[in-house]
Amino acid sequence: MKQIFKHLTIIAIILIFSCSAYSQKQNFELIKNTNIFNSILKELSLFYVDTIDAEKIITNGINSMLYSLDPYTTYIPKKEEDDLKFMTTGEYAGVGALISKRDSLIQITSIYEGNPAHKDGMKVGDRILEINGESMVGKSNDFVSDHLRGKANSLAIIKVKRPTVDSVVTLNVTRKKIYIPAVSYYGVTQNDIGYIYISSFNTNTASEVKDALLDLKKNHNITSLVLDLRGNPGGLLNEAIGVINLFVPKGKTILETRGRLKELENTYKTSQKPIDTEIPIAVLINEESASASEIVAGAMQDLDRAVIVGNRSYGKGLVQSTRSLPYEGTLKITTAKYYIPSGRLIQAIDYSNRNEDGTTTRIPDSLTTEFKTAAGRIVRDGGGITPDVTYEYPKQSNILYYLSIDYHIFDFATRYVAEHPTIASATEFKLTDDEYNQFKEELKSKNFTYDRESLKLLNKLKELAKFEGYLDDAEETINTLEKLLEHNIDKDLENFKEEIKSELEMEIIERYYYKKGLMSRGVEEDKCIGKAIEILKNPTQYKQILSPKER
Repeated sequence: MKQIFKHLTIIAIILIFSCSAYSQKQNFELIKNTNIFNSILKELSLFYVDTIDAEKIITNGINSMLYSLDPYTTYIPKKEEDDLKFMTTGEYAGVGALISKRDSLIQITSIYEGNPAHKDGMKVGDRILEINGESMVGKSNDFVSDHLRGKANSLAIIKVKRPTVDSVVTLNVTRKKIYIPAVSYYGVTQNDIGYIYISSFNTNTASEVKDALLDLKKNHNITSLVLDLRGNPGGLLNEAIGVINLFVPKGKTILETRGRLKELENTYKTSQKPIDTEIPIAVLINEESASASEIVAGAMQDLDRAVIVGNRSYGKGLVQSTRSLPYEGTLKITTAKYYIPSGRLIQAIDYSNRNEDGTTTRIPDSLTTEFKTAAGRIVRDGGGITPDVTYEYPKQSNILYYLSIDYHIFDFATRYVAEHPTIASATEFKLTDDEYNQFKEELKSKNFTYDRESLKLLNKLKELAKFEGYLDDAEETINTLEKLLEHNIDKDLENFKEEIKSELEMEIIERYYYKKGLMSRGVEEDKCIGKAIEILKNPTQYKQILSPKER
């Protein structure tokens, strides 16, 4: 009962903390429904046929209630406070490794350079058997992750199965504070063009970008810059403003937040002296660039300060604030919408207007409104940030997808590293044809096969032809086509050789040179970055893109 009433208090606060802003009728509805909810829980705890798990059932109720509002309003219990801290600061105490479940064991999939996992002998491919004497076999990712984390300087005795030597290894790993930098990589590409990849917006993002920019200008004499926000889910609003401030004069309005409560409304302006207001910039975005990423991309677009390249962004124009709850819980709640310099809102989904079945849909382009940038270019609200220059990524081949999800790429890299103490630099390393043929032979020995989408569709066509009575007429043609589409793994491995080799090389490079090496190689081969460089190398094209078009 104690657990139930602890959670009832949390529910009551979630429901009632803003009652003063409601009308009398709304106050009554809140109180009435809170009483009903409390009564149901009390009756369940007293009379339900089995003993109920108070924390589980009430947490599920809280989560369902909040999700009915939007996906970003969430309850964070005390036990998850480390995750909240990590999201805002990029820090946690642990070993510095990424994991994923493979069969009944948790496998190390990546290691952060210079951190305990790296220093104390963990290797990518290790499968965790025990941590401090407790079995990890059959456990979930979250369970193992919780046990890898702990107080800084505490010891984790980790027993792993190392596939390359087919033996069990015991490692003594001392946990430390792990900091994941927001600027994962920066460097110089061709023609003195700088490149900065921003992976998140935590408490240090603006200062990290500033340091990278100053280094690129002072020590590398860059003439233009690529800011890469692809895959960046966002983070702290003030850090986004800080990044923009590096390139925009002091006193510029960047953002307005508007909410139901006046005290939550605010106007954000650049408040510091910028570093460089003239350097040509290309900002890269994709469908996974969200929130603070979209603030940076959208503001730079609205102020005509950068050319935006890539794919349309996610479309999250909502601002969250945190509220403290009893028992050291936290409520992350959507309190406002944000509007970028042109006055547009880039939120793609209106969660207040759901379909009858409770589902949501993106705002169609036909219902969006035109706005103008500082120079008079036409931009639109709703549906995220549309790039000035769209880059369509080539689709991954079906065979590569299956080679990846079935761990064939991963396992080949694990064996390769065990057999090769060193390799060439990240930018120069290449697999030889003999090594690629070795990979092919390994696949044959494992009888590798995969589902072809073309055959799946052909089988559906066959079923449809039978249903409609045309199979007798079409069967011979369908059978001929079926034979043409039969698996020929050797042919597929040759047809997609360059794509598969590139993926193998990237997996191997990360094992030796970690994320920085992976990024340095990726910058050279990334076609979207190449498109941005092409624009920055052509001042006429750059200016033309940022100039309003005649209508």
